[in-house]
Amino acid sequence: MSGSALIYDKEMTRYKLLWTDPVCEIETPERLMVSYEALKSKGLEQRCESFPIREATEEEILLAHSKEYLEAVKQTPHLSLEELRTFTQQYSDVYFHPNIYHCAKMAVGATIQLVDNVMTGKVRNGMALVRPPGHHSQRNAANGFCVFNNVAIAAVHAKNHYNLSRILIVDWDIHHGQGVQYCFEEDPSVLYFSWHRYEHRSFWPYLAESDFDGVGKGKGAGFNINLPWNKVGMTNSDYLYAFFQVLLPVAYEFDPELVLICAGFDSAIGDPEGHMCASPEIFGHLTHLLMSLAKGRLCVVLEGGYNMSSLAQSVCQTVQTLLGDPTPVLASVGSPCHSALESVQNVRAVHQNYWNCFKHIVSEPITKCCRMEDRDGDENNETKDQTEDIVWPEPLLRPAPPVRMAAVVSTELKDCLPEGCQQLGEISQMYIEEAKKIRNNHAQGMTDEKSLQCLQNVVSVLEKIKNKEVRNGLVLVPDVFVFVSCAVQHTLSSYCDRVLVVYVGDDTVPLDTQDGRVLLVQICSKEPEGEKSHYHVPLCLSKGLHDRASVMQAVLCLLLPMAYEFDPGLVVQVLGKCNSKQEVPIWAQLTSLLQGLAQGKTLALLQRGCDPEMVNATGASLSGSPGPSLGPLGTPLAENMEALEAQRQRLKSQWGLLLKTGVSSIFNDFAKP
Repeated sequence: MSGSALIYDKEMTRYKLLWTDPVCEIETPERLMVSYEALKSKGLEQRCESFPIREATEEEILLAHSKEYLEAVKQTPHLSLEELRTFTQQYSDVYFHPNIYHCAKMAVGATIQLVDNVMTGKVRNGMALVRPPGHHSQRNAANGFCVFNNVAIAAVHAKNHYNLSRILIVDWDIHHGQGVQYCFEEDPSVLYFSWHRYEHRSFWPYLAESDFDGVGKGKGAGFNINLPWNKVGMTNSDYLYAFFQVLLPVAYEFDPELVLICAGFDSAIGDPEGHMCASPEIFGHLTHLLMSLAKGRLCVVLEGGYNMSSLAQSVCQTVQTLLGDPTPVLASVGSPCHSALESVQNVRAVHQNYWNCFKHIVSEPITKCCRMEDRDGDENNETKDQTEDIVWPEPLLRPAPPVRMAAVVSTELKDCLPEGCQQLGEISQMYIEEAKKIRNNHAQGMTDEKSLQCLQNVVSVLEKIKNKEVRNGLVLVPDVFVFVSCAVQHTLSSYCDRVLVVYVGDDTVPLDTQDGRVLLVQICSKEPEGEKSHYHVPLCLSKGLHDRASVMQAVLCLLLPMAYEFDPGLVVQVLGKCNSKQEVPIWAQLTSLLQGLAQGKTLALLQRGCDPEMVNATGASLSGSPGPSLGPLGTPLAENMEALEAQRQRLKSQWGLLLKTGVSSIFNDFAKP
């Protein structure tokens, strides 16, 4: 299963507003045109698999809408202009056109086709550029530019046709997708996550059920997660924080079989609806963070987005990530704002009875402001003014090296490597001399020729990464303890000034982290010896990789936030002794997630003699395959959560994305000297 679909048809641009309406005038055919033309101009459309679009059937539309509503919309092609205006007035913030019924059926059909192509394995993932959008549409009503609920219909279709029992819908549009919420609020088989501009109920659609305590009903309680943004100006840091502290822990515990994204790009910088400050590049990263769920089955469906520049750029960033290109550079990731911290804290607190990943939280929701008590009103107005004419740089190119992965393994393990992996050939004399120099300076105890040859292999792979000949590499070494030090020293002296080392094992790793050039995060089962710093972070878990729930808490809530803030030029991922095949899936997931850093530039070092399945899983993840399912996760061990919280408390003054992940008050976190 590989490749990415792009579902699009120009037919969906053939309707527009026919009268004056200041609310609806931003929803134009150009939204679809600029998105598609941007993909074409960057060569992305040609790299995707295309499929013809069909109209949805009435039976499919009725999966999420009433017969009465469908019959009413069916009459719109035959109405006069005045009759269309009258028909429109019974709904909120939407308009009708003689061709909109046809286009709405095309939008639903395109979304279903995307799901079908992903679920049948014709492609791994894809994006549907559709119009009209869908996530506001309700069973009996059009709403918010939406006629039929594209994603909701596709989710029910997927449940029925592929016998799915767990579907995740992620809605990053700036408006709450209340239509999706209403459709599934009593359904535990669909987990719906929405972040949205709310401002204590002073922003459209002004619903009480859009707040953080809208958790679902009956059997669906806990499966509706609303994260309200109560001020404008949210940044990349705020969006990442929401993913790391809310969405991803729940998503991994839920273990979806399919992921659908309501991809509204009005949450991007420059949008007149959102007034947010998140760059287009962030959507490439958010997409990447979701690609290891559901065995990579990911369907992105366009919703909103009304600034033509940021919309087109965000669509391109999303599709590039779906295609497997290196993730974009993110600038200035740091502390989330106070309002974002507060919203995340409220969501985690109100959902602690529903999700194991939040059970260690003992605090109550902090605030419940009503619309008239918006204490951030003046500040919000000032921020809106600042975002009116904001200018941002064009996203940088994301060129991919010609080869995804180079590897050096023993002859008997070559069959474990993925297709297209480059085997290291003859080593340059320059690299041989460099390896000798490293040995003399940092590994004087390395005396045998086999170890020296292995060091030459490590240097050669690092140079290929540096010269952009390959994106990443895998080397089996006789002693990871020694070779990780050599690899880091060579990288710092010849390649980049920041290296992230993720070390799985109980050894005391011989790396100097005092100058802040190396961030060492160690997943271990016992506390390593030596002095710790803000750049040496042992995450001690009593059962090591075997307690998957605790490991994912450590990775999502501590490791990744620090790593994104550190912004390394290279990731060195090291596995010490591996004694169990049970560790393979969690290691593969870790490898996949780390590919979002350093534009995917990773050196993986495995101890010789490790299980062939571990070699296979590492190679597959480095080559872009999604990690295997971890299964629905249980409750993390309490002792492990205490250990992780102790580390957070120690580190929060250095790392802004750690300001709130556990039980202490965010007000105490902000009260730093």
